Amino acid sequence: MGELGPFRPPRPETDAERRRRRAQFLRDLAEARQLRDRVQPRRAKAARLRHAMRMRTFRW
Repeated sequence: MGELGPFRPPRPETDAERRRRRAQFLRDLAEARQLRDRVQPRRAKAARLRHAMRMRTFRW
């Protein structure tokens, strides 16, 4: 283990690794959002309506 504990020594991360971690994070985020929407349908509906209103009033 040493001084660093379970952490890896710092080394530059490749673009592919960063993209893979980001994709996994975004998948987890979407999954969490779906779960929250299933558990709190009223709040999810209100959020959808707010989002739709924001998109309608957005100027291109």
